[in-house]
Amino acid sequence: MKATIDRDGCIGCELCSQICPAVFRMDDEGLAEVYTDPIPKDEEEAAVEAAENCPVGVITVE
Repeated sequence: MKATIDRDGCIGCELCSQICPAVFRMDDEGLAEVYTDPIPKDEEEAAVEAAENCPVGVITVE
């Protein structure tokens, strides 16, 4: 699986990095970024949960 973030729409709420810190983190600008590609098998469920809970819907996991 692979995660992507539409950083133009990110509001920097940090929810994704709290739900799945193994895949998402906050950068120096306060926006979320994906830093693990591909998503490790044992983190796939958490990554999907992060995408589903993103308040602005900018995370895609496929």
